[in-house]
Amino acid sequence: METLKDKGVLITGAGRGIGKRLAIGFARAGARVGLLARSKAELDLTDLEIEHAGGISLRLRADVRDYDQVCAAVERMRVHHGGLHVLVCAAAIQGPIGPLSETSPKAWAETIETNLLGVMHACRAVLPSMIERRSGKIIILSGGGATSARPNFSAYAASKAAVVRFAETLAEEVRDHNVQVNCMAPGGTYTSMTDEILRAGEKAGWKDTDEARQIRITGGVPPDRQIELALFLASERSNHVSGKLIHVNDDWKRLEHMNVHPEIYTLRRVQKV
Repeated sequence: METLKDKGVLITGAGRGIGKRLAIGFARAGARVGLLARSKAELDLTDLEIEHAGGISLRLRADVRDYDQVCAAVERMRVHHGGLHVLVCAAAIQGPIGPLSETSPKAWAETIETNLLGVMHACRAVLPSMIERRSGKIIILSGGGATSARPNFSAYAASKAAVVRFAETLAEEVRDHNVQVNCMAPGGTYTSMTDEILRAGEKAGWKDTDEARQIRITGGVPPDRQIELALFLASERSNHVSGKLIHVNDDWKRLEHMNVHPEIYTLRRVQKV
């Protein structure tokens, strides 16, 4: 995609799962990708795959829970890639599975720390340069429980609902600075979280367990569909779209050529589209 060629794209959680898939997709589109994750081994593997495909990436080992580490990663992006134009927040953990009455409060809090505060840290670190340049894109991954109740996954669901409202709020704060902030719901897809649900058994509940089994068999939403939506939200074609929650299965392509109603694709919609 021409509009992303040589643009600096920082992706948190790029070592595995959806973050890794998006990193490979952005590199394929010609972007200079910053890979941020905690695991050196996973970063090395993602970097190697991008390099073998002819892409450009930079390994940035950091923990999104540590604001100083994230700031240092953003600075390295500026030095090595000439700036940061797009931020993709994909780093997340599933947290404790099971009824809240049996859940460790510490594990619950750690989920919020990674999934919500980690997103805030990344956004806070990149915003000053985006505002100064009067240009920037922020894409935050939502997840199951963001728009409806998800029993036995209270920490994950609460964190994902929170990041959607955070994105809506931040979008309004930076609208006049020509910075767009959106949430992307990637849909059910096979990751390590799928295996965590299956290992949890009865604690996960029959609905999530059944969905996880199906995803393990089919693979779930194809990576190319997730990448296509992410590339759209990162491109100039979506400059008029901000503060929205867009699911990979939504008819989002019509957004490119239409004005967006204030209430469409927001957390308030629940099942209304």
